[in-house]
Amino acid sequence: QARRNSVWLFSSLLAALLFFGNTSTSFELPGGLNNLGTIYLAGVVTSAIAGFGAVPMLQRLKASQVVRLDGPKEHLQKAGTPTMGGLFLVPAGVAVAVAFAGATPEVVAVSVITVLCGTVGFVDDLQILLKKSSKGISGKTKLVCQSFLALCFCWWASSVTPRHFGAVVPLIFGLSLPLGALYWPLCVFTFAAESNGVNLTDGLDGLAGGTVATALSSMALVMQGSGHPTLAIFCAAMAGSCIGFLVHNTHKARIFMGDTGSLALGAALAAIGVATNMLSPLLVCSAIFVAEAISVILQVGFFKATKGHGPDGKGKRLLRMAPLHHHLELGGWNEVRVTGTFYMWAWIAACCAVLVFKSFT
Repeated sequence: QARRNSVWLFSSLLAALLFFGNTSTSFELPGGLNNLGTIYLAGVVTSAIAGFGAVPMLQRLKASQVVRLDGPKEHLQKAGTPTMGGLFLVPAGVAVAVAFAGATPEVVAVSVITVLCGTVGFVDDLQILLKKSSKGISGKTKLVCQSFLALCFCWWASSVTPRHFGAVVPLIFGLSLPLGALYWPLCVFTFAAESNGVNLTDGLDGLAGGTVATALSSMALVMQGSGHPTLAIFCAAMAGSCIGFLVHNTHKARIFMGDTGSLALGAALAAIGVATNMLSPLLVCSAIFVAEAISVILQVGFFKATKGHGPDGKGKRLLRMAPLHHHLELGGWNEVRVTGTFYMWAWIAACCAVLVFKSFT
């Protein structure tokens, strides 16, 4: 069933990008293959092949996942599975994007911020491996690094693409939200929210890879329709790389992406939205990551608000366990069912994101 879910996702995204994704690349492809679907396929193949070399190497290096002891008991069997799959997932997508789009300023900038946020994740993963604990660098340190990188990207966007980096966020049906000076804090928040949202989603085999691929595919179509063909290529390439990663990450996973991958992919989504002022479609296609993040916020808030009133003398829990996918697992859903259901909702969110963009025009 897990493989069928992945094949369905691969095929549906490919069909959407082939049908709607005519674009121009840095060179002409034969047979009219200048299409986002072609770039997506290149990302799939590149990432999948890279994984066949990287997975055994990470196994030999004993870069094994340290499983949370307070998580679902079924996850204890995942101990020993290599992590840091982002080390091949992210470079594969970036390489395909640059190969097809060329080293344009937009693609270079988005690629650089993606890699830098992935580097923060790599340091976090490395700390976890060295300490042999499920805790890496502190959340505060991670947030400071993400905010600093986000500010650097915002400075670039405001200098190089001032037409798109504005103080007004377009909404549906011709409406807009004037933010003025608050636009910068919103952009920094977007980076932190997307990166950490994807990070929280990365808790089941294939879950983050599939949902991020779906969000990136919808943003590829949004970028193409809004006059950003090179960024559309970047999105398609990264979406394909996520699907190629599923060759090794679908249940039962042979490798996890780790923070190296999840923080990078979240930053890639944020950078696309910020650079083009397409924050509304980004919010909609990120519905899964938003739901996962909100579930954690509600759980922690409710626990603190009811401190001393729980059965153990501590706080009460709103959910069986956060994030949301663990709540469903402890409710009797198996891992494959949770992942397949989230794929479906991610697809619905992606379609809605494209419709939101269409309402702009």
